[in-house]
Amino acid sequence: TSGRALLLEIRDLGYTGSISHLGRLLAGWHRAGCPVTVDAATTATPHLIDPLTGHLVSPILAAALCVEPRGLLTDAQAAKVDAFKTISPAFSTMRALAMRFRGILRGGDVEKRIVWLHDADLSTLYGIRRFVHTLRQDLAAVGNAITETWSNGQTEGQINRLKTLKRAMYGRAGVDLLRARMIPLRLNPTHAN
Repeated sequence: TSGRALLLEIRDLGYTGSISHLGRLLAGWHRAGCPVTVDAATTATPHLIDPLTGHLVSPILAAALCVEPRGLLTDAQAAKVDAFKTISPAFSTMRALAMRFRGILRGGDVEKRIVWLHDADLSTLYGIRRFVHTLRQDLAAVGNAITETWSNGQTEGQINRLKTLKRAMYGRAGVDLLRARMIPLRLNPTHAN
């Protein structure tokens, strides 16, 4: 059966696990040869086809076009977005919600966040509803992200740098050399005056 349809049914019976746990269980059954039905929602969703080339568009490219404002799109990208909107109502809904969310983040209006969460939760898009559920777990942090100018970009950058150094040094030398590369040089205290 369809994992999402089954999840809705068994949640009513008291299941508290996630769809990923259910997916792992179903994958074992599918490999064992149990019959699998195709989810009606996935068959009703058309594939996105590039209007210029006629090739299927990757989900990554579709997602990138979904969140990019029209002013930053090239003419070819804008044509693709327009074509995707006519082909797929789901793409059109996703793009509208993404643009509204981007506007809320850039505009700093916390009150619009509540309206967006309500509208997004009513959408038929599973990924958006899951995102809304995650945001609702810490609305104060979301409000701070909208109103504050602070960012943890510097912290994330340092973590990325340290992980890169660690991967590059793996298996090559001892802890002393790794520590020497990770810790920045310190000035001699006698020369600091």
